[in-house]
Amino acid sequence: MEADRLREDVDKFCRELRPIEDLAYLERKHNDMLIPLAKKYNLLGMIVSRDYGGRDADNITYIKALERIGMEGSGIRSFFSVHTSLAQRLLMRYGSEEQKERYLKPSARGDKIFAFALTEPDAGSNPLEMKTTYHSVEDVDGHYYLLNGTKYLITNATIADAIIVFAKDSSNSMRMSAFIVDADREGIEREPLVAKMGTPTTDTGMFELKDYKVPRGNLIGKEGEGWKIAKEALIDGRLSVAAGCVGSIKDCLIEAVRYAKERVQYGKPIGKHQLVQEHIAMIELDYKAARSMVRHALLMKERWDREPGDEVKKRAADLAVAEAKLFAVNAAYDAADRALQIYGGRGWSYLYRPARHLVDNRVCRIYEGTDEILKLKIASSLLGKDYRAYG
Repeated sequence: MEADRLREDVDKFCRELRPIEDLAYLERKHNDMLIPLAKKYNLLGMIVSRDYGGRDADNITYIKALERIGMEGSGIRSFFSVHTSLAQRLLMRYGSEEQKERYLKPSARGDKIFAFALTEPDAGSNPLEMKTTYHSVEDVDGHYYLLNGTKYLITNATIADAIIVFAKDSSNSMRMSAFIVDADREGIEREPLVAKMGTPTTDTGMFELKDYKVPRGNLIGKEGEGWKIAKEALIDGRLSVAAGCVGSIKDCLIEAVRYAKERVQYGKPIGKHQLVQEHIAMIELDYKAARSMVRHALLMKERWDREPGDEVKKRAADLAVAEAKLFAVNAAYDAADRALQIYGGRGWSYLYRPARHLVDNRVCRIYEGTDEILKLKIASSLLGKDYRAYG
């Protein structure tokens, strides 16, 4: 079955990537073999329809793939979250036929890598505060949009060939639209962000648009639909983060159990000490609970996928995904912390996997919806819209 073949390919990719990733992490440099190996195993269009060169994976197969990739680290998983869960899924849902031919099809082959640019220096939890603007222009060069602004903390920013950019109408600050920006054209300046706490092997950067000309055909959906498109994309993005964190917890559990059996203190393996067993038991609970919540969120999302116009199902999916993301990222941070504690002094080193998971999982509690924003979202769903803490 294709689902089995895809899972085998993902596992082979992860096994071949791991020693390369280990070295790149210690050297704190971008893992430049990530994309070539993903292309080798045909993993850059997992959810894309076969009509556009993808593997047409169903939702559960893709989620399991993200869980396996998440075992290799949140940085590696974040590459796929952006390229596939955010950008490709968005184009599958809103892209024109011409956009799918020009961007989606080559992206499935790995000939175009995507980035997704919503966040700005002063617009994180509230994207509506963004300052990037667009306005429509018609002159001798034809009809196009002119974009100006800065995007910040963007995964794949400096390696992407095409970037999905969100901007506000310069004449109406409540009107947001989405565009495909080609990274090889004039008007864009990109810069890597290397002074970051974790995920050193994955590209993170910023870019500035200065009178960047976007062809009219690169508008995604309709003008003014940008906020709706972004919110729907974030449902897919949050689910991918949660799934990756399930994999991170599993890797922490494997490492903790193995080390607890090998490490001897006070004349016996530390796995025989009760307090070490408590840590292992709690990591197991983190894993089982997070995985269950991700599976439930996936079920809610599939119900919405079958009836995309049903607002009740959409809200149910949005809530379930927010709950799964909030729980899974915190469980992953807890699991890494416990695994590191089992490793003791050796855990306080990037030579060992728990330390990397701990540092890399920390950012998961910030992007795709901070812990605080998701808690407010969950609470207001119970209290009612009159109790929303934000608009």
